Amino acid sequence: MNFAQLLLPDFSLILCGYFLCRYTGLNRPVWQQVEFLVYYFLFPVLLFHSIVKSPLDIQATSSFLFAGVGMGFLGILLSYTFPYWPWLGRHIDRRDHAASAQIGFRFNSYIALALVERLTGSEGLLLIAVLIGFCVPMFNVGAVWPMARQGESGFVKELIRNPLILATTSGLAFNLLGFRIPSFMDPTLTRIGAAALALGLMSAGAGMELKALNQGKLLGGLVLLLKHLVLPCLAWGLAQLFELNDVQTTVLLIFSGLPTASSCYVLAARMGYNGPYVAGLVTLSTLLGMVSLPFALGVLRELRF
Repeated sequence: MNFAQLLLPDFSLILCGYFLCRYTGLNRPVWQQVEFLVYYFLFPVLLFHSIVKSPLDIQATSSFLFAGVGMGFLGILLSYTFPYWPWLGRHIDRRDHAASAQIGFRFNSYIALALVERLTGSEGLLLIAVLIGFCVPMFNVGAVWPMARQGESGFVKELIRNPLILATTSGLAFNLLGFRIPSFMDPTLTRIGAAALALGLMSAGAGMELKALNQGKLLGGLVLLLKHLVLPCLAWGLAQLFELNDVQTTVLLIFSGLPTASSCYVLAARMGYNGPYVAGLVTLSTLLGMVSLPFALGVLRELRF
């Protein structure tokens, strides 16, 4: 299977967003409003609908969840350790590390849902939605904590106002309590989900920024290496350890090879850190996703013990 060709439609939307933002009247202020629409309405609705539309068997997916959450937790720990590495740590700016550590473990949910739906269908979409539900709170804590510790405070407020956390936790509760969305609402919610994926991918392209990367090259290289090489290898090892089936393995490998979250820049800038530097890393991560995803799906997925 040619995974690079399968990824082309999604990365084509990213490029469309980039060129529309840079070379047409649909400039950055327009896409900022699109990002608000996607982040605060379209995407939360998609997550909620993906989680509640099929009955969830936590016991049947427990191995998959342990593998996914375990990979994410290891990614957070490794990202935190960079300033303490012998010989390398003294060359890393602590404030830049606090802002960019999140690059090493956060993920672009728009690309995740688009790819999983195309490659694995509804079964995989439910798995990735549930995994997002468990990982979004953990990753938001992991992203906010270093910056809060460097001088800011009140990271709990950042978490409880996060629309992705609200959508996923309420969706999980709704599902586990046995509630179902009325069938007449499905077409509307499905169309909202399709709009979320398309506009989310284009917004990721519109937000790409390559400036301010001349500084902190060592730190940037480390977090990107962790994100696009180490995490896919960890995901493959955990898939073997927990004996995941083909669909679960595919979803976990997609999850591991994703570009980082485009909202990393928003969070860093809002908390008073080096936003342009983080934006540059987000852009490089988006480009590296064109390599790490085919590597995870086309190389690692075929390996067996």
